[in-house]
Amino acid sequence: MVVACIGLGANLGDAPATLRSAIDVLAQLPGVQLLASSRLYRTPAWGNEVQPDFINAAVALQTDLPAPQLLEQLLAIEQQFGRVRDPGQHWGPRLLDLDLLLYGEQVIDLPQLQVPHPFLHQRGFALLPLADVAPDALIPGHGTVRDVLVGINTCGIDPIGG
Repeated sequence: MVVACIGLGANLGDAPATLRSAIDVLAQLPGVQLLASSRLYRTPAWGNEVQPDFINAAVALQTDLPAPQLLEQLLAIEQQFGRVRDPGQHWGPRLLDLDLLLYGEQVIDLPQLQVPHPFLHQRGFALLPLADVAPDALIPGHGTVRDVLVGINTCGIDPIGG
């Protein structure tokens, strides 16, 4: 069993309700036990800034699923919630985004999966909710979530509840 951390985000539709529902679906996955879920955070759009604010959260899961299989489950949940991935558009609006941020302390570099998630150590919108569920988790090559968060600008990222 390994502890995996998942980042959740949405900025279309009723994003808070979508994230709460997605957390419920994650908790029901076979081979997965939900350990903790963060508060919800309102965050300014990142990358492509001409879009609505995002709602972000994170969960910690204990799982016996291999990382690529867990990623397949995350992508299937995104599709279940209506997500259509456009390979030509990065950082655009979305109904639901599920990212495998950490998979234990493993470093994974596959064509379809990189763990820790690229740029995790630079993204307050991912680190702040992650600190709610796994502050002592190690981001390989960067330190613990708590330590990395100290050097990150989190201005404009506000908790909105659970």
